[in-house]
Amino acid sequence: MNPSQSYPVTFFWMMRTLNIWMSNEETDGNMESKQFLDQQERFGVIECILFVSGEAVDFVSLQRVLGVTELELHAILTKMEAQYKEQHRGIQLYRTADTVQLISNRCYAGYVEELLQPAQSKSFSQAMMETLSIVAYKQPVTRNDIEAIRGVRCDYSVSQLQKLGLIREVGRKDAVGKPILFGTTDAFLRQFGLHSLSELPSYETFSSEDSTEKPAFVSISPSGASA
Repeated sequence: MNPSQSYPVTFFWMMRTLNIWMSNEETDGNMESKQFLDQQERFGVIECILFVSGEAVDFVSLQRVLGVTELELHAILTKMEAQYKEQHRGIQLYRTADTVQLISNRCYAGYVEELLQPAQSKSFSQAMMETLSIVAYKQPVTRNDIEAIRGVRCDYSVSQLQKLGLIREVGRKDAVGKPILFGTTDAFLRQFGLHSLSELPSYETFSSEDSTEKPAFVSISPSGASA
């Protein structure tokens, strides 16, 4: 194989499956080499890991692989974000409280759609949006909690939102029958351009009957998010 040739993604997955790549049993030589990685090499390591993973990677794992502290890792990620922005890159870093992921730059979404012509995804039904809003603001909540607020059954909406990965079971309520409690997921945050639940608009701003405002995510179609 040509040394300059990039390894296909499947090769990385094979190594990962065989427990060779990113092994916990690191030699002294590997540890020493980590100390001599320059900034761009660290950027490259992180970008490669996130690309191959295809999903969010927790900070602890990246710290272990790079041999850096939590503060050092966040400093590296901040510099990467600045470089991506300065260079108008087609990818961005998306950070949550515990993870980081590569996502597409929504500035170029129109070009991607023109080439790939993705199937138009259906917008949420009003019932699903109302259910999602209740879970987002009242979590953790049970089906009965949701139905008490909406006044109708919510089984279908809850089921669909779970299939979309926007809500999940987070525990059981300490009550008769131990009903399931639901909460939102990191996918919910990514879908609607949020980094944490604290970025949701204040519930009081639209909770009164006279208010015409809605939560920021209510008017957003799932097809409009970058991922």
